[in-house]
This record gives sequence, structure tokens and C-alpha cells, in this order.
Amino acid sequence: MKLDVSFIKLVLNLYDEMRVNGISLVYLGEFNHQITKMFTNMQEEELTRKDEERQTVRRVYHTMVETLQNMNKHSDELMEPGQVGSGFFVIGKKENTYYIITSNKIDNNKIEGLKAALEEVNTASPGELKQMFKKQIKEGSLSDKGGAGLGLIDIARKSGYPLDYQFLPLDATHSFFILKVEIHAKKSEAE
Repeated sequence: MKLDVSFIKLVLNLYDEMRVNGISLVYLGEFNHQITKMFTNMQEEELTRKDEERQTVRRVYHTMVETLQNMNKHSDELMEPGQVGSGFFVIGKKENTYYIITSNKIDNNKIEGLKAALEEVNTASPGELKQMFKKQIKEGSLSDKGGAGLGLIDIARKSGYPLDYQFLPLDATHSFFILKVEIHAKKSEAE
């Protein structure tokens, strides 16, 4: 196999873009419990090495777990029952803000319900999010009437900021759901 210099240049350009944008991890593929655990452990170790505040480490870790579990459970890349979800995951830090971006394929019929849940979470105050979370825990599952899911509520609570999202049409029946969550790092007293 001959070395393809243009491919090497592409990889180096990609590496430079990742470095400039503070990206520490990019993954495209299947998501399951083992992969989620591996990524969250890797990121937790990196945050600890960087001497991040314990509260920031917990918030980033918890948000990663929730976003990856949501992608695993709700990806419409599932071909057969029992298969794992598939998607795209990015985590990085720019200035004092960590960001997590996930993307997975969803059925277009689910978009309106998901948009409504995201808007419900994004317009809720911290106190309302807390009440929504308690209600979800108490009631267990949602009715067909909708409402924000426990995962989205929990992500919004840990982030403290609105969830940024988009739907990119793929074809007549599916779209990519892209979710971006920001977590502002708590500055230590020394900074």
C-alpha cells in the first residue's frame, strides 16, 4: 500500500482544527454501556489531571453519561431489537466552557415531540426543572401526551444553560438530531 500524502495532510488539518477548537475526543460509531463507561472514565481522568474543580468534573461526567445514554437508547440506527445505538460524539473545552455534541439518526415522526420536550426544558427555570425532575422520578414513565424526558431534564439541570439543538434532514423519513450542551467550568479561588 502506497502512502497517500493528501490523506496525511487531511489528517494533520483535522488535528489542527481539533486543537484550535479544544476538542479532546471525537467518536463515530456504535454506542453501548462499555463505550460510554470508557469515554466517561477517560474524560474524568483528563479533568482530574487538569485540576478542574470537583463540581465541574461531576457535572461534565454526569452530562456525558446522560447524553451518551440518550443517544444509545433513542438512535433510530437500530436495525434489529437488541442492537446498540449509533451516532457521533464530541467533547471539548473552549476558554472556560466544556461542550458536548452528540448526533444520531432519528425518525422524522419523532421530531415534533422531541422539539416540544427540548423547548419545555429550555424555557423552564432551575426551580421548574427541579420540580419536573421530581415529578418524573415519582411518576416513572411518561404518558403519550409527552413532556420532557428525565434525561433531557437532568442534562439541563447539570448544564445550567439552554440545550442547543438542530435537526438536519437526511431523507424523506429520517434526520440527524444534533444536541450541544455547554458546561461552564467553575473557577477556583486562585484564578
